[in-house]
Amino acid sequence: MSKTATTDVTVAMIDEMDPIHGGIARRARAELGVTAWGMQVLTLPPEWDGYPLHNHDATAFDPNQEEVYIPLSGSATLAAGDERIELVPGMMARVGPEQHRQIVPGPQGIRLLALGGRPGTFAPPSWTELGAPPPMPE
Repeated sequence: MSKTATTDVTVAMIDEMDPIHGGIARRARAELGVTAWGMQVLTLPPEWDGYPLHNHDATAFDPNQEEVYIPLSGSATLAAGDERIELVPGMMARVGPEQHRQIVPGPQGIRLLALGGRPGTFAPPSWTELGAPPPMPE
Protein backbone atom coordinates (compact mmCIF):
# COMPACT_ATOMS: atom_id res chain seq x y z
CA MET A 1 0.00 0.00 0.00
CA SER A 2 1.24 3.47 -0.72
CA LYS A 3 -0.07 6.90 0.15
CA THR A 4 1.60 9.98 -1.19
CA ALA A 5 2.69 12.68 1.25
CA THR A 6 0.91 15.57 -0.48
CA THR A 7 -2.30 13.98 -1.78
CA ASP A 8 -5.11 11.93 -0.30
CA VAL A 9 -4.68 9.03 -2.74
CA THR A 10 -3.91 5.41 -1.88
CA VAL A 11 -2.82 2.93 -4.55
CA ALA A 12 -2.38 -0.83 -4.18
CA MET A 13 -1.86 -3.79 -6.51
CA ILE A 14 -4.60 -6.39 -6.04
CA ASP A 15 -2.16 -9.31 -5.94
CA GLU A 16 -0.17 -7.56 -3.18
CA MET A 17 -3.20 -6.93 -0.94
CA ASP A 18 -3.56 -8.83 2.34
CA PRO A 19 -4.91 -12.29 1.43
CA ILE A 20 -7.36 -14.37 3.47
CA HIS A 21 -8.79 -17.84 2.88
CA GLY A 22 -5.67 -18.96 1.04
CA GLY A 23 -5.76 -15.99 -1.34
CA ILE A 24 -9.42 -16.45 -2.36
CA ALA A 25 -10.16 -12.99 -0.90
CA ARG A 26 -8.07 -9.83 -0.67
CA ARG A 27 -8.75 -7.13 1.92
CA ALA A 28 -9.15 -4.28 -0.57
CA ARG A 29 -11.11 -1.99 1.76
CA ALA A 30 -8.48 -2.13 4.48
CA GLU A 31 -5.54 -1.88 2.06
CA LEU A 32 -6.95 1.32 0.55
CA GLY A 33 -8.21 2.74 3.84
CA VAL A 34 -11.85 2.91 2.69
CA THR A 35 -14.27 3.62 5.54
CA ALA A 36 -17.54 4.37 3.70
CA TRP A 37 -18.33 0.84 2.42
CA GLY A 38 -17.04 -2.73 2.48
CA MET A 39 -14.90 -3.94 -0.41
CA GLN A 40 -12.99 -7.14 -1.11
CA VAL A 41 -11.52 -8.71 -4.23
CA LEU A 42 -12.40 -12.37 -4.69
CA THR A 43 -10.43 -14.68 -6.98
CA LEU A 44 -12.34 -17.95 -7.26
CA PRO A 45 -10.73 -20.93 -9.02
CA PRO A 46 -12.34 -22.62 -12.04
CA GLU A 47 -15.63 -24.39 -11.26
CA TRP A 48 -14.95 -24.16 -7.51
CA ASP A 49 -17.85 -25.24 -5.29
CA GLY A 50 -16.56 -23.73 -2.04
CA TYR A 51 -18.32 -20.35 -2.15
CA PRO A 52 -21.00 -20.53 0.54
CA LEU A 53 -24.73 -20.07 0.03
CA HIS A 54 -25.38 -17.11 2.32
CA ASN A 55 -27.18 -13.84 2.89
CA HIS A 56 -26.51 -10.70 4.93
CA ASP A 57 -29.75 -10.48 6.91
CA ALA A 58 -29.91 -9.25 10.51
CA THR A 59 -28.44 -12.54 11.83
CA ALA A 60 -25.34 -12.60 9.57
CA PHE A 61 -21.81 -11.98 10.90
CA ASP A 62 -21.82 -8.81 8.73
CA PRO A 63 -25.52 -7.95 8.97
CA ASN A 64 -27.91 -5.89 6.87
CA GLN A 65 -25.72 -5.14 3.90
CA GLU A 66 -26.47 -5.21 0.22
CA GLU A 67 -23.69 -6.23 -2.11
CA VAL A 68 -22.64 -5.34 -5.64
CA TYR A 69 -20.50 -7.77 -7.60
CA ILE A 70 -18.31 -6.38 -10.39
CA PRO A 71 -16.55 -9.09 -12.46
CA LEU A 72 -13.01 -8.08 -13.42
CA SER A 73 -12.01 -11.23 -15.34
CA GLY A 74 -13.38 -14.70 -16.02
CA SER A 75 -17.01 -15.64 -15.44
CA ALA A 76 -19.34 -17.17 -12.89
CA THR A 77 -22.98 -17.94 -12.26
CA LEU A 78 -24.73 -16.00 -9.52
CA ALA A 79 -27.39 -18.25 -8.00
CA ALA A 80 -30.05 -16.21 -6.19
CA GLY A 81 -33.25 -18.06 -5.34
CA ASP A 82 -34.51 -19.65 -8.56
CA GLU A 83 -32.51 -17.27 -10.77
CA ARG A 84 -29.16 -18.01 -12.39
CA ILE A 85 -27.34 -14.95 -13.70
CA GLU A 86 -24.11 -15.13 -15.67
CA LEU A 87 -21.50 -12.71 -14.31
CA VAL A 88 -19.00 -11.44 -16.89
CA PRO A 89 -16.73 -8.37 -17.09
CA GLY A 90 -18.58 -5.24 -18.14
CA MET A 91 -21.60 -5.85 -15.92
CA MET A 92 -22.57 -5.39 -12.28
CA ALA A 93 -25.06 -7.26 -10.09
CA ARG A 94 -26.71 -6.01 -6.88
CA VAL A 95 -28.00 -8.46 -4.26
CA GLY A 96 -30.20 -7.37 -1.34
CA PRO A 97 -29.37 -8.19 2.29
CA GLU A 98 -32.03 -10.88 2.77
CA GLN A 99 -31.43 -12.65 -0.56
CA HIS A 100 -29.55 -15.93 -0.34
CA ARG A 101 -26.80 -16.04 -2.96
CA GLN A 102 -23.96 -18.22 -4.14
CA ILE A 103 -21.28 -17.63 -6.77
CA VAL A 104 -20.19 -20.60 -8.89
CA PRO A 105 -17.09 -19.81 -10.98
CA GLY A 106 -16.96 -20.78 -14.66
CA PRO A 107 -14.27 -22.81 -16.46
CA GLN A 108 -11.65 -20.03 -16.18
CA GLY A 109 -12.63 -19.00 -12.65
CA ILE A 110 -13.53 -15.41 -11.81
CA ARG A 111 -11.97 -12.36 -10.21
CA LEU A 112 -14.56 -9.92 -8.94
CA LEU A 113 -14.84 -6.85 -6.81
CA ALA A 114 -17.45 -7.23 -4.06
CA LEU A 115 -18.80 -3.99 -2.59
CA GLY A 116 -21.01 -4.03 0.49
CA GLY A 117 -22.87 -1.47 2.55
CA ARG A 118 -25.90 -1.02 4.75
CA PRO A 119 -28.91 0.52 3.00
CA GLY A 120 -29.75 3.97 4.31
CA THR A 121 -26.25 4.96 5.43
CA PHE A 122 -25.39 6.72 2.16
CA ALA A 123 -27.24 9.85 1.04
CA PRO A 124 -27.01 9.85 -2.76
CA PRO A 125 -26.77 13.27 -4.42
CA SER A 126 -29.81 14.10 -6.54
CA TRP A 127 -27.81 14.21 -9.79
CA THR A 128 -27.05 10.45 -9.44
CA GLU A 129 -30.73 9.47 -9.68
CA LEU A 130 -32.00 8.00 -12.97
CA GLY A 131 -33.06 10.75 -15.37
CA ALA A 132 -31.79 13.61 -13.20
CA PRO A 133 -29.84 16.42 -14.88
CA PRO A 134 -26.06 16.08 -14.52
CA PRO A 135 -24.17 18.41 -12.22
CA MET A 136 -22.86 21.60 -13.76
CA PRO A 137 -19.51 23.17 -12.83
CA GLU A 138 -19.85 26.43 -10.98
